[in-house]
Amino acid sequence: MQNASTNICKRLCNKSIRDISLLLNIPRSTVSGIITKWKQLGTTATQPQSGKAT
Repeated sequence: MQNASTNICKRLCNKSIRDISLLLNIPRSTVSGIITKWKQLGTTATQPQSGKAT
């Protein structure tokens, strides 16, 4: 049984940033940022921020 991320990857892995942007109806800069974050960190989850904890 395939999970959702496998299905998404099969549809988007060989697409350009422009194609993904058009397909998902989101800005190209958002797609580019997500891909960059994934390549650098291996995740797209929000990372802890520095500064005073509340």
